[in-house]
Amino acid sequence: MGLGYIGLPTAALIASKGIKVHGVDVNEKIVETINKGKIHIKEPDLDNLVKKVVEKKFLIADTKPTEADIYIIAVPTPFKNDYEPDLSYVESAIDMITPYLKEGSLIIIESTSPIGTTKKMYERIVEKRPELKNKIYMAYCPERVLPGKILYELEHNDRVVGGINKESAKKAKEFYQIFVKGNIYETNSKTAEMCKLVENAYRDVNIAFANELSLICDKAGIDVWELIELANKHPRVNILQPGVGVGGHCIAVDPWFLIKAFPNESKLMKTAREVNLYKTEWVIDRIKKAIKEFEKNYGRKPKVACLGLTYKPDVDDLRESPALYITEKLIEEGYNIYPVDPLIKDFDKFKVYDLDVVDNADIVVILVGHKLFKDINKDKLKYKIVLDFCDIIKKV
Repeated sequence: MGLGYIGLPTAALIASKGIKVHGVDVNEKIVETINKGKIHIKEPDLDNLVKKVVEKKFLIADTKPTEADIYIIAVPTPFKNDYEPDLSYVESAIDMITPYLKEGSLIIIESTSPIGTTKKMYERIVEKRPELKNKIYMAYCPERVLPGKILYELEHNDRVVGGINKESAKKAKEFYQIFVKGNIYETNSKTAEMCKLVENAYRDVNIAFANELSLICDKAGIDVWELIELANKHPRVNILQPGVGVGGHCIAVDPWFLIKAFPNESKLMKTAREVNLYKTEWVIDRIKKAIKEFEKNYGRKPKVACLGLTYKPDVDDLRESPALYITEKLIEEGYNIYPVDPLIKDFDKFKVYDLDVVDNADIVVILVGHKLFKDINKDKLKYKIVLDFCDIIKKV
């Protein structure tokens, strides 16, 4: 249920093991694309795998579910209102499969979820199908993959499966062992749900430390990247790299699930979120100051090339991207912005330019550290204002 960044690779990988998979997505265009053996997302090797399993009829996409032995829920869980988790997609997916369930069915939720969601969804099913009480299996298994390496990590990473009871955890483990080479650890559903949230909250806190260091170093006149490189020479120190904030479908989202559920106990996590959100606003402020200074010196509006729109280097994923937010904000406020991202094509919100737009720019802002930006001719930047938030220029 759900054929996005996680659902489609998971469906294709399972199908590659000779198992018939009925992939469901409410977007008819996505369903049509997959049934042609093509894909709607960018992910290395996924196109060939989907083409292969569709041709062999092991993967069929549809807008409606069908009767099956195992159901995997891989739909989004975005925000609503003030960072409150929106479970409407999960609930809708559960409601769609409920009429098809039978005794012995296994339902696995992979969508990021607040603690207790798996049991609530079980109760939702039983409320509509009381005859299935204690006769179906239900578990939670969080994904922990990296865009750009999804297929490899789906197969090789360790997994945690948490059942609403021990039998459910055991059933889920047996299923994942069909296509996962990593270790599979059994626990209860609440612990598995918490595990997903904790993993990403941990990363968010560590990124916040690096971003906070960058703010301090800027004020102190210290090169933060040199500082981090030197500090990391300590055998027990491993500081991450600062950036323009935190994006993606996990790290920027998951900590809020814990913060909202446990506001008094999650003070560090909340502060980390605030630091990472503030870093994005700080970057916007720095760019505006550079524009104002240029206007003061030259008496005209500068051309500003903003390099990078995705949430992290070398992927085409725009979800929760601070770089995209920064660019959109500056465009909305009427600045002369030329967005550049070689990985983004046919963007509907504004025109995305080629890298050669840098030649005519007055201010060059590097928001994402794509490897492709290393092709920039350093000589062309000599007489431009350069705001490098990714330490790319020194690597050119």
